[in-house]
Amino acid sequence: MTLFSVEGKTVVVTGGSRGIGRMIATGFVEAGATVYISARKTAEVEQTAKELGCVAVPADLSTPEGVDTLVAAVDGPLHVLVNNAGAAWGAPLEEYPEHAFDKLWNINVKGVFFLTQRFLPQLRAAAGAEDPARVINIGSIDGIRVPSVENYAYSASKSGVHMLTRHLARQLAREHITVNAIAPGPFESKMMAFALDDPAIRETVTSSVPMGRIGRPDDMAGAAIYLSSRAGAYLTGAVIPVDGGISC
Repeated sequence: MTLFSVEGKTVVVTGGSRGIGRMIATGFVEAGATVYISARKTAEVEQTAKELGCVAVPADLSTPEGVDTLVAAVDGPLHVLVNNAGAAWGAPLEEYPEHAFDKLWNINVKGVFFLTQRFLPQLRAAAGAEDPARVINIGSIDGIRVPSVENYAYSASKSGVHMLTRHLARQLAREHITVNAIAPGPFESKMMAFALDDPAIRETVTSSVPMGRIGRPDDMAGAAIYLSSRAGAYLTGAVIPVDGGISC
């Protein structure tokens, strides 16, 4: 199974203490990678790292100091950067606040750009023609189709993540660094808890998925591992929906 091997690679997963980030980190650890996870809450990220067998880096990536902390913690070449840390905001149109756009733009888009920028020396050190370094940005199907909920800044920022992914992919391709995005549908996460913790709403969400179920941890980990392995070495600039067919 060397086609899908990520054994021995060094991987950073932001927002890795829970939800989709934890799913991805778990998959990489189980596949033999050395994994660093970051999150703002020290106790939470350290507990997750202990449970998974990876390295915890408490850091607020919305600040330059937090970015410095994470970059300094990763020693040597970086084979895979997973930009997963993000935020959401829902409110009715007439009440939607301006600061929601500021917060989500800063975290969901600027955070992805500047962390990638800071890690470029370590990504370049890991990059090769046969085995590129990889950047994986976590977007959303809400950045592909118009969502049914009023999350204006979130959907706009995730659409921005998708275009940023394509732009970075074009720029970095000749340096043997691939940049792709995963656009998740419904998965068990804090962002989806408002819906999935309510049995009636959960059933509505589930019934809207053509494949008839909520995403599982292996669905998310599998997509990230594919993009990071030899199997995904020739793919860059792609936005891959992992959504059970919702965006079809």
